[in-house]
Amino acid sequence: MTFLAIGDFKGIVMKKILAVATGGGHWSELVLLKPILSRGYVKYVTTIDGLPQQEGFTDFKIVVDANKNKKLATIYSFFQFFIIFIKFRPDVVITTGAALGVIAVFVGKFFGTKNIWLESIANTERLSLSGEIAKPFVHLLLTQYEYLADNKELIYQGKIF
Repeated sequence: MTFLAIGDFKGIVMKKILAVATGGGHWSELVLLKPILSRGYVKYVTTIDGLPQQEGFTDFKIVVDANKNKKLATIYSFFQFFIIFIKFRPDVVITTGAALGVIAVFVGKFFGTKNIWLESIANTERLSLSGEIAKPFVHLLLTQYEYLADNKELIYQGKIF
């Protein structure tokens, strides 16, 4: 098992971390980062109540699920993230993807956070549509497949599983 040494990435110091993922596989991957994320103060954000509690997380927010087919939910999710950022003031946003992650890194860019996008292990052939959309808003874009890395924009530093 290889873990990503996120604390070592390009001088990004993690003090207050906002860890974001929708339920399902994205959440499962984010939870695997718990040993690394515990280096800072972490607030988890997801879409399904009960997931953070199952992991023993006490600092979390539940937001509406957003995607390209849920326009009003997406707008509402933006507002939810603005409130989270105003109250929590994270230094770093880390996400394992999907539309919720795009919203988080977009709002994070507005607030001046360092944004890390960890592409899901499910994307074996190319960067996801969400990853492509998020690219301009992230400081570090990671793939879990060495053969997908270009070592300029898309970096490989290991897998989580």
